[in-house]
Amino acid sequence: MVKTVFMLVNNWNNGVVMIAIFAVVCLALVGVVVNMMMSGKSKEASDTVDVLNDIRDDDYTDN
Repeated sequence: MVKTVFMLVNNWNNGVVMIAIFAVVCLALVGVVVNMMMSGKSKEASDTVDVLNDIRDDDYTDN
C-alpha cells in the first residue's frame, strides 16, 4: 500500500500532461478573446447603432 502511494506521488507524468493541456486551452481562449476585441465593428454598423441610440434617447427626453 505504501509503495503504491509512493509511486503515485513520484509519478509526475500525468500531472504534467494535464497542466500542459490546460495551458494550451487557456492560451486558445485568450487568443479567441483578443481576436474578437481586435475585430471591432465596421463603420456602417457603428453608425447604425449610433442612430438607434439617438432615437432611443429622444424618446426618453420627451417624457
